[in-house]
Amino acid sequence: MTIVHPLDRPAWAALTGRQADLAQGGPSAKRFAPDIAPFAGAVDASAESMIALAALPSPDETLWVVEAEPPPTPPGMMVATRAPCEQMVAESITPADRPAPVEVVDLADADAAEMLALATLTRPGPFSARTHLLGPFIGIRHGGRLVAMAGERMKPGPFTEVSGVCTHPQHRGAGYGGLLTQPVSQRILARAETPFLHVYATNVDAVRLYERLGFKIRRTVILTIFARA
Repeated sequence: MTIVHPLDRPAWAALTGRQADLAQGGPSAKRFAPDIAPFAGAVDASAESMIALAALPSPDETLWVVEAEPPPTPPGMMVATRAPCEQMVAESITPADRPAPVEVVDLADADAAEMLALATLTRPGPFSARTHLLGPFIGIRHGGRLVAMAGERMKPGPFTEVSGVCTHPQHRGAGYGGLLTQPVSQRILARAETPFLHVYATNVDAVRLYERLGFKIRRTVILTIFARA
């Protein structure tokens, strides 16, 4: 039996492992609750599994699949987007260059509306009303307003994904992305887990930033977004 690395199919590994309590679906296909994340996966690429995957979303929802090899298109669906992403892993973290003194704060349920608004504006990746429940988030406030944040998302096997890294357009260039990625990653390492993340292969500047922090490209994976045909 071929052993599949959990990061080759991170959503399936998370939904059948540490985040099984957040899963919807059956034994052949699973997804996160739609107000948490659109990520999904199937047990294999069989026709039966693709039928089960197609049954998960409502007509107006999309399914996001990140895997080493893109799956077949489920019946009744189409590929809305397909793009290569660099999957990066860090065994240790280099401290980020600290900009002018800023306070990094823990974010909680009371900050959920602001977090969603910031993510909607900056589009760091899919972010919904309850995405913040996937793991601890931290942020930076300026004049009382949330202007930057980062946190955790999928948790496949012993790995935990750094995600939701974003900065308000008016505050970009201050180094907040690296400043927040560093403590999020350190918290993961302190739990004896390994931080990883995904970044579009075309986003060379982001890849370089994460490399400076200690992340290394593990492999290229494919993001496929399925929508109803």
